Amino acid sequence: MDLGLDKKIIIVTGGSKGIGSGIVSILAEEGAIPIIIGRNQNSILKSVSNYRKKGYEVGYAFAELSDPEQCDMALEEILTKYETIHGLVNNAGINDGVSLEKGTHNDFLNSLNNNLVHYFKMAQLVLPELKKNKGAIVNIGSKVATTGQGGTSGYAAANGGRNALTREWAIELLPFSVRVNSVIVAECYTPLYEKWINNFDNPEEKLTEIKNHIPLEKRMTTKEEIANTVAFLLSEKSSHTTGQLIYIDGGYTHLDRALK
Repeated sequence: MDLGLDKKIIIVTGGSKGIGSGIVSILAEEGAIPIIIGRNQNSILKSVSNYRKKGYEVGYAFAELSDPEQCDMALEEILTKYETIHGLVNNAGINDGVSLEKGTHNDFLNSLNNNLVHYFKMAQLVLPELKKNKGAIVNIGSKVATTGQGGTSGYAAANGGRNALTREWAIELLPFSVRVNSVIVAECYTPLYEKWINNFDNPEEKLTEIKNHIPLEKRMTTKEEIANTVAFLLSEKSSHTTGQLIYIDGGYTHLDRALK
């Protein structure tokens, strides 16, 4: 299916690794011009170089997303070069393990700043262009907001906020035909996920246990499966879809995980 994304300028925060890299890859294959924003300059430059060697046009700007001034400068740089923006994928974040029992007040605030506040900042910055283009926003979220996990109050609260902002923005932006949706991830094997799983005494056993509780095919969701849905939501093929929280998780969040 041709999603009609050719030459569309789409910002992807945290787009050089993990789920973000999968999203950038699919968008590039669809003919869009994804723009990676993040702080890891080496990772971003390596990623962009690899795409350009394959003939894809992928842009970038550097920013520590928790710093609003750096976000401002990144957007100014992008608009100077590309002149417009058609879509935004808020993706960057980390499950930082700020718990109720051991986390401090500042830890909790920092977790919200690193995982939620820049979603608002980036959306606000790109909004004038999205209104001109009847563009779209896709927020990447986590099942932790729905299921809980334990030991990660900051990340859970941030993801609950992402879900709430998705619905709030969808309503606020109805007059401008700007669509806002969220893709919710459960178990996807990324570098950050690998780092988390390796904290267990028997990581391979733990990974197998998790897979066995994923109802559909007893396997992890791939970043490509997540990215395909993101690309669809950014495209005019989903022109009457807004305010939705779409779970790409093999049924992990809502089906009975006791199924065998």
